[in-house]
Amino acid sequence: MEKKNFGKRYPDELRARAVRMVLDHESEYRSRSAAISSVAQKDGCSRDSLRIWVTQHETKTGKRDGM
Repeated sequence: MEKKNFGKRYPDELRARAVRMVLDHESEYRSRSAAISSVAQKDGCSRDSLRIWVTQHETKTGKRDGM
């Protein structure tokens, strides 16, 4: 059985902007989780999606170990 591709739920521009907002305004919140929750609510995406995007961004830019 093959996996179906339903496409991306969120546009790349929204993803990039949300990640940038979390990283730029993280110091204004008591934790990264609080920053992610706030930005996700404002942008209309899920907290888990945004958390994954931030982790992927950090991995891609070398700020976090991983592939």
